[in-house]
Amino acid sequence: MTATIRELDGAEALARVDEMADVLRDCVEGGASVGFMLPLAPGRPEAFWRKVAAGVAAGERHLFVAEDEAGRVCGTLSLVVDMPDNQPHRADVAKMLVHRRARRRGVAEALLRAVEARARALGRTTLVLDTVTGSDASRLYERLAWQKVGDIPDYALMPDGALCSTTYYVKRL
Repeated sequence: MTATIRELDGAEALARVDEMADVLRDCVEGGASVGFMLPLAPGRPEAFWRKVAAGVAAGERHLFVAEDEAGRVCGTLSLVVDMPDNQPHRADVAKMLVHRRARRRGVAEALLRAVEARARALGRTTLVLDTVTGSDASRLYERLAWQKVGDIPDYALMPDGALCSTTYYVKRL
């Protein structure tokens, strides 16, 4: 599968809420700890993506999607640039989501490289993200030269309610 990576503006993000909600739903139902619990309330993924679209429109974040050969969204990643006044050099990387049908095909890496390129273009020199300790995502970040900062035990819950630890990473651009 060859994925195309695109940055969406606020209007495009709003128009693709249903597709991004499908990706989020698939990830949570597949056991990913991405801030949502099972069972997902009806409309909850769509409400989340509408809020993200508003943030994109307001200039608070940049949203990237991966599209499959049919043009359907199969992955997402955000660069959150709405930082406090004393952190204009920094951004957070958030909501790396890849639909199970598109995993292990380079989609996550392509999304991450696109976000890093946008961060450089914006003059952001320090990127921060977190993920479940020992996850596939953590192995990807380490392979792409993200520096592990530390683990926080029992930081969050998996979708089924089990506790999980979180690892924070930083990358200097």
